[in-house]
Amino acid sequence: MTSFLNENESSFWPLSKTLLKGILDDQITDSFVVQLVWERLGYLPINGIVKVWHAGPTTPEKWALAFPEAPEVIVGRRASVHLTRSIPKEHKQLLKQSLNFAGYRIGELYPRRTRRATVVNWLLAWLVQEGQELLEEGPMPKIFPPPSNPLQGHPGDPLVQ
Repeated sequence: MTSFLNENESSFWPLSKTLLKGILDDQITDSFVVQLVWERLGYLPINGIVKVWHAGPTTPEKWALAFPEAPEVIVGRRASVHLTRSIPKEHKQLLKQSLNFAGYRIGELYPRRTRRATVVNWLLAWLVQEGQELLEEGPMPKIFPPPSNPLQGHPGDPLVQ
């Protein structure tokens, strides 16, 4: 697996409406999606090993203490709840406001997908808190069709706990 950070590893992968909608539509691997969160929480790949990320000097203390190793915020319930609780109350509706996302239909409600929505909302809140603009379009990772089994995700993604 390669790093998803930009060539200049001090900058983050740019967030755009196109990218966030791809996450909501389950067209982007969980592995890529979690790295968008990890890099913004200050987690760093250890010794160039991209699969292993640990809290760095800029990781908020609450996160570093709860998760010294970067948490799987999509497949792990505990990490997902922690992410949900870290979204400030005034930013809880950003999915609706910024992306006109009305939620998933009953038949689409799977933990992976609802946790992806949480990630997107958290990323939107991060943008607002950082005073950054959400781009209409930007670079995109490899796009996949939604997985045939939404419980399992894309090839190579960890299984939901």
